[in-house]
This record gives sequence, structure tokens and C-alpha cells, in this order.
Amino acid sequence: MDVRDREIRDEQRHLDTVYRRLAEKIDEAEYLMADAASRVQIGTPGALAERDAQVFTAGRHLARLNNEFEDFLFGRIDLLAGKDGTRGPDGAQTSVEPADDAVREEDGARVADIAETLHIGRLGVLDADYVPLVIDWRAPAAAPFYRATPVAPGRVVRRRVIRSRGRRVLGVEDDLLRPELRALCDGAELPVIGDGALMAALGRARGHRMTDIVASIQAEQDEVIRAPAGSVTEVTGGPGTGKTAVALHRAAYLLYQNRRKYAGGILVVSPTPLLVSYTEGVLPALGEEGQVAIRALGSLVDGVTADAYDDQAVAHVKGSAVMARVLHRAARGVLQAPGAPKQLRVVAFGRRVELDKAALDRVRQQALGGTAPVNLLRPRARRLLLDALWEASPAAGRYPDAALAAEAREAFNEDIGTEESFLAFLDAWWPEITPLTVLRAMADERRLARWARRLLPHGRVQLVARSLRRVTPEGGGLSAHDVALLDELRGILGTPPKPVRPREADPLDQLTGLAEVTTYADRMAGARQAREREAERVDYAHVIVDEAQDLTPMQWRMVGRRGRQATWTIVGDPAQSSWYAPEEAAAEKDAVLGGRSRRTFELTVNYRNPAEIARVADVVRRRAAADARPPRAVRETGVEPRFTTVLAPGEDAWWAGETADAVRAEAGRLLGDVPGTVGVIVPMARRELVAGWFADGGGGRTEGDERLVVLGSLEAKGLEYDATLVVAPAEIAGESPAGPRVLYVALTRATQRLTVLSGPADRPGADGVPAPLVPAGDGPPAPAGAS
Repeated sequence: MDVRDREIRDEQRHLDTVYRRLAEKIDEAEYLMADAASRVQIGTPGALAERDAQVFTAGRHLARLNNEFEDFLFGRIDLLAGKDGTRGPDGAQTSVEPADDAVREEDGARVADIAETLHIGRLGVLDADYVPLVIDWRAPAAAPFYRATPVAPGRVVRRRVIRSRGRRVLGVEDDLLRPELRALCDGAELPVIGDGALMAALGRARGHRMTDIVASIQAEQDEVIRAPAGSVTEVTGGPGTGKTAVALHRAAYLLYQNRRKYAGGILVVSPTPLLVSYTEGVLPALGEEGQVAIRALGSLVDGVTADAYDDQAVAHVKGSAVMARVLHRAARGVLQAPGAPKQLRVVAFGRRVELDKAALDRVRQQALGGTAPVNLLRPRARRLLLDALWEASPAAGRYPDAALAAEAREAFNEDIGTEESFLAFLDAWWPEITPLTVLRAMADERRLARWARRLLPHGRVQLVARSLRRVTPEGGGLSAHDVALLDELRGILGTPPKPVRPREADPLDQLTGLAEVTTYADRMAGARQAREREAERVDYAHVIVDEAQDLTPMQWRMVGRRGRQATWTIVGDPAQSSWYAPEEAAAEKDAVLGGRSRRTFELTVNYRNPAEIARVADVVRRRAAADARPPRAVRETGVEPRFTTVLAPGEDAWWAGETADAVRAEAGRLLGDVPGTVGVIVPMARRELVAGWFADGGGGRTEGDERLVVLGSLEAKGLEYDATLVVAPAEIAGESPAGPRVLYVALTRATQRLTVLSGPADRPGADGVPAPLVPAGDGPPAPAGAS
């Protein structure tokens, strides 16, 4: 048996011990559940509450223990003796620096004994004697696993990544952080296996869901994850620096540090549904499930989900901050619907009293004065209508005595204000308005032009109105940008208070006096009401914004309403921004964050792309965002990106001709080159067309082709694949003013292989390299929109 097999065997023994201990804890939890369930007869309110608490706690603990993780135990650190020998509550030494006598001289060599070995995993596990079998990755004792470096190793001599599947250890990879020492563990020299833990983690094939990087987080990432939660933590970093993974690990860490404060109160905002589905498996794998809300921008408003897409020209209008003023006018203007009544008639004191359209308009304008939400102004409008009717009635000047006048006025309000005809008029003249009602009214180009006067030019009014014609009364046809507008309208309109229905008296209450005690079943029955209340709740304790550079001003306003009192973590990269006016978005972000103090971090290491791919992408980065500092790629594969060309007369002919065969062939080549996933990235307008080329297994697709996905350029943000095929780079770069930055994103998704397929519009050279990817001065100028 060689050294590697022996080390794997030893780690397997430890993992077996951990699972035996977990089985014991599961048995304990199941016993508690069974014991609680057997208590059918409840004698006192105290016993009822105690049983309920036991069921809830045991059930939660059991569910957590029963979770199966791909690699429950993933790390190990071998440590020198600590400086003071003090141990923390988890049984590990708390000292960061080694003891003065930890290293000794023997025969001219520096020798040290391993004083402590800690295994790092998803959850902390203690044996029956409270000795740590596994340290929770978020615990302070686990921090050296992430932060120790050869420059500053602290007590760490060897760091090991353990790769497992289910309950089986598959392999180990070591980093030796103190190579100058001859380290002894139980009298034998400490072995070192593999080429390094980080490189091993980077070389693994990707799936369509993100695997957490908890086993390969490096020092600069760990510093962000464990940063204090106060105020605002801003993180920048180029492609492949692990921003998304760091953000999700930070959510799990905050829950570990202060679960009472943050449980159920952390919101993670992702730009697209694709990125949500890609990342949603991370938190369960970190031991946190159901504690954090991960939402795409298009599903941030409860009750609606974006299922449509706006092209860039429309998105630029809807995302601009000026839309807030347009919506404010529209919310008030929608009251003047074409079918609204134009006359009010009542009978008072034996005579008919009327208010014509001019009088009604004056009342409406008076009621709408100020900034109160429109729906909350209905009581004021009712009162002003009654005032106007009273003044128009013959009784207005009939009572010189103030007391008699007040009494008559009260009777008038009671009689007229409760008449069915008056209430029906009020419902038609000042109805309760929903955000969807306003949005659909904005599809009328003439009405929208009136509301957007001097705010939007006519061409932009047309774009917005025509895009809103797809919105249905049920809320179908909404884009992610429409959802931000709906959320703005919720605040402008307000929600009228609903009458509170008293709970029906329970005869049992009279017999037992139980008014405050609820059972677990009661709480479950109230889940629907809790979800309804959640629709009104927008405040979270902590908000994490992923890919923050892509949020429009209106989306920043929407996210800001969910974190008025929150602390924030904001991650992004300006060089990857797809929003055409980043200064406007930055101003809105600053307004949302207010005067909160900010702590900034920069991630500088590109773990995703090999250097060969990073060099190609950096050509585009220098054109798109010259001031941005590129991250440093930490590895090379020896495989250069592949460039290929399909020529056809005219752009439309190119997409309709032999290009389909070429795309399928290149995708098939990549599927054969890598064991993991392949992403085919195309211009947004061509997404459906290209997806159809791969439908139903056409084009020679094989059984393993579920590894392939076709996505539009704007959908690629935050995702990664083993290999990518980027089609028509010049068209991607020309889609919008931010197109070159979008192309930069597309070129930085691959972990192993990159192929670029060009057409005539890309003006490829003799080597097939398209003009947008040719360094300045090395070839013809880049196409329009790509420089």
C-alpha cells in the first residue's frame, strides 16, 4: 500500500467514526420525537408548550442530521502547539501563534511535533467525551484552514482537502505551509500528498449547479466572509474571483455567528433566475437551509414572477430613475380613466344636488395634494366630496347657529355618505388601484405620453407602451424591469387597511382559560397567514446583492425597500456591468445606503479561468473597462482558445445557413474534450434560434448532451462551465452601449476550454481571431460597438 492509499484509509477510518457518532445523535433525536408524540394526554398549559417545543426542536435537529452532503467532511489541518494552550468551547486550542518551544533543533534540522489535528466539515460533531471529531467550518478554530498561507502560516503545518462522495473518501490533497520543518505526527514524519489543495479543487469538473468553495476558500475570500456585519461591506473582483460563492458563504457565516438576529432575515438578490438555480444548492450544503431567501430580481416582489424579456433599448428606459416620476404621475392619472363618472347627483333636503366634471376635478386635485399613497387618500376624497355636496346644498347657509349647523352637517354626512348610490359612485370615481392596473394603463401610448410629458421623449414612450401591451390582467408577460416598476407603484399607491375579523370564540377557551398557548398544529395552520403577511414585509436584517453592477436605478430602489434597517454585503465588478449608465445606478445605490459606513475589499485572484483564456478576455476588458484591474489567473492548462470561422453573405444569411452545423460541431467537440458542462453563449436576440438547433437531440447530440446549455449573453453572468462556445462576438458587443462589457463576461465563463465562432461581421483575421479580440495595434480596428 503506497502513502496516498494509506492516508485515504486513515481518513476513511475517521469519517466512519464521524458517521457512527451522527447515527447515535439521529437515534437520540428520533427517541425525543417518539417520546413527545407519545404524550397524548396534556395535563397543563405548561406541559402542552413543553411538548410542542420538544417536537419542534427534535424535528429540526433530526432534519439537519439526516441531510446528506456530497462531502460532509472536507478538510484537515495539522497544527503546532499553541502559545498559551488555552482551549475554546469546541475543544480546540484558541491560540493563533505557535508556542515558543514548538520548534526545536535536532542534528542541524528544525523539528516540530504536531500537537493538534482538526478535521473541518459542514457541522460540528463531538464524541461522547466532548472531544471534537469535526469542527464546523464557520467556527473560529476553522479559520486557519482558510487563512493560513506559506507567508503567514501561524500554527498550521499541513492543510489537507479531503474529497469524498457520500460516506466514501475518494482522495486527499495537501498543502505544506511550513516546508522548512521536519514535522512529526505520532513519531512518524508527516506525509504530503498531491500537488496542492487549491489546484485540485480548481481542476474538478463543474455541474449545472454551483458547488460550494468552502474547501478551497483562500485568505482574501475568508477575510470577506468573516468580516464584521455592521454597516456595508462592499466587495469588488473580476471574473472567477469567487464573488458569488463568497457572498453565499458569508450568509451562512452570519447565521452561525448570530442566528437569533439573522435567522429568516437574510436576503440574497441575484440578477437572473439561472443564477438563482445555479447557486441555490450552496446553502444547504453549508448546513443552512430555509434560513436565507435567495431571489432573482424578477421574483423579488411576492405574488409576481417575471416571465418575459425586455430588449436593451426598453430596459434602459424602464431602469432609469426618471421612471419613478413617471409612475408617480401615472398612479394619480389612472384615476381619470375614460370610463370614470363625470357627474355626481344626490338628493338632500328634498332637492337634487349635483357636482359636475369641473367640480369633481377640483375635489380630486385637492385630495391628491401632498405625497400620501393614492389608495390611502380615499377617505380624504370621500370627506371632500361630502364637503362639496354640502356647500352646493340649500342647507349650507341656512343655520346661523354653529351648534345647529354642526348637527345638520353630521346628519347630512350620515345620510348621504351611507347611501348605496353615493358609495357606488365613490367606488367608480376613486377605486382601489393595484400596481398592475397602473402598469397596464401605461400600455396606452396617449395616456403614457401625457404622464411622461417633459420626462421622456416620444420615441421612448412608444418603446415602453408597446412593451407593456404583453402584460395580462393576471400578471403574465412581466419582465424583471416591470417587476421593479410594480414595486415602486406599491409604495406610491399603498394598500388600504383591511378590516380585522375577530377570531371566533372557542368554547374550550372558556373552560380552560387558554388564550395564549398555541400548539404546533395551530402554528402550521397559520402558515398561510404568515405567507400573506410576508407579502407586506420588506425589511430584512441583512441584504446581500450579487452582481451589483447590473442593477438599474429602479432595481436599486426596489432592493433598498427590503433593507431599510439592514446591514449589507454588496459584491460586483464594474468591468462586467451590463447597465449603460453606471453613474446613475451608483447615485441610486448611494441614496439607498444613505450615511452607513462602508468597508471595502477587493478579490484579486482568478480561480476560474486558466491563463490562456484570461489573456484573450483581457483584450476585451482593456477596451470595455480600461481602468479595471484584471484578476490574476493562478493556473495554466497549456491549451489555447480555439478560433473558427463560418463565412456567408450577409448577417441574416449567416444565421440561416451552415452556421447551425458549425455550432453543433464545435459544441460536440467541446463535449468530447471536457467531462463536465458546456455553455453555448450567443447574442440575446439569437437565443431561441440557437436553442432550436439542439432541440430533440438533433445535430448528432449524444446521450450525455444534458451537459450542454444554450444561453443568451445577458444570462451568462455569474455562471461557469468547463467549456464555452462564444458565437458571433461582434454582435454580442454591439447589442447595447454596454455590449463590450457583456462580451467580456461571455469570454470568462470557462474553466478549461474556450472556442470562439466568428462570421463576416466579426472580421476575423487569417488565424480566425475576430476583430474584437485582437489587441490594439495588432490588426484592424474592432467593429462598431466593440471599442
